[in-house]
Amino acid sequence: MEWLLYLLLGAVAGVLAGLFGVGGGAVIVPMLLLVFDLLNFAPALMVHTAVGTSFAAIVLTTLASTRAHHDMGNVEWPLWRIMAPGLLFGVMFGAWVASLLDAATLRTAIAIFLLLIAMQMLSRWQPPAVFERESRTGHVVAGAGIGWVSAFFGIGGGSLTVPYLNACGRPMKNAVATSAACGVPIAVFGALSYLVLGWSASRDVAWTSGYLYWPALLGIGISSVPCARFGAQLASKLDDATLRILFALFILTIGVYLIASN
Repeated sequence: MEWLLYLLLGAVAGVLAGLFGVGGGAVIVPMLLLVFDLLNFAPALMVHTAVGTSFAAIVLTTLASTRAHHDMGNVEWPLWRIMAPGLLFGVMFGAWVASLLDAATLRTAIAIFLLLIAMQMLSRWQPPAVFERESRTGHVVAGAGIGWVSAFFGIGGGSLTVPYLNACGRPMKNAVATSAACGVPIAVFGALSYLVLGWSASRDVAWTSGYLYWPALLGIGISSVPCARFGAQLASKLDDATLRILFALFILTIGVYLIASN
């Protein structure tokens, strides 16, 4: 039964990765917390292991999603190259800070973060003076902030990258596609950070390496990759307004669930 849950979770995460340009972590993390509750995971390790495993799993979903969006010509690679250094620095620093927090604080922070982003996307509020002055420095700083926040929540950064790029005037299809590409370095370095930072804490826990739990990682990986291409194809067929509303409702639902279950 445990394996079936991971396979189903991977399929859902894959579709969402392609559809919304997220790594799927906003679904993977809360669902892993639910499964880990059922498996009686040590409470002190549960949230950090869910976040670390999410990062490792979304390496696969973001790679598959990026490839699909690249084939359709929607990824803005010059912009990705500008943001990538900031993303790498932010995610490594953020993972270190997150490792110092207790599980309850981290879980509450994840929920509040998702609710704020959902409200911003639904209202389309933004400080115009900031986003109208788009610059290389601004993209680097934004990348660092996105990487830092992503490291806390085990996400590929799409929940921030998509609204940011859309606010900078990018059409939703390009914002989603470029966000998927930005999720690759975030996921890779996030997974490595949680592997190293959790090595001593989870030494005696079966099937773990650091804060990575291998049964969940393998199950999610098997089903997520083929489903990511389907999600990307679906995203290319939706208009900007529909895609933005669906994205906002998706992360709003996850945020409410986390608050209710905390």
